[in-house]
Amino acid sequence: MFKVTKTGDNRLDIEMSGKLDTQSMKTALDELTAAAEGIKNGKMLYDIVDYHLPSLGAIWLELSRLPALIGLMNQFDRAAVLTDEAWLKMASEIEGAFYPGLEIKAFRREQREAAEAWLEQ
Repeated sequence: MFKVTKTGDNRLDIEMSGKLDTQSMKTALDELTAAAEGIKNGKMLYDIVDYHLPSLGAIWLELSRLPALIGLMNQFDRAAVLTDEAWLKMASEIEGAFYPGLEIKAFRREQREAAEAWLEQ
């Protein structure tokens, strides 16, 4: 599951759980792109509930859209990631290095208030 909610003029909340196949990845990327339209200096809150690696087809689809995704990420300044998986915390913060101008910080899921406060700094 991948759910995108626009919670303000410049903020998206994204909930991820389970495994994405090619069709669900397409739907997720389309929803993310539509929700992000017009956002500048944006903030994202990712809540990763029960993550499984996406299917190979989903990964290829994401890679095929990489130029558009980089452009989309340029609309955002900060992203907070809520996860209880140590490897996802590390991977999400490393991913921030690939998007100049986007700062990504990981938090445990019970630290939602701290994550939201960090987003608003």
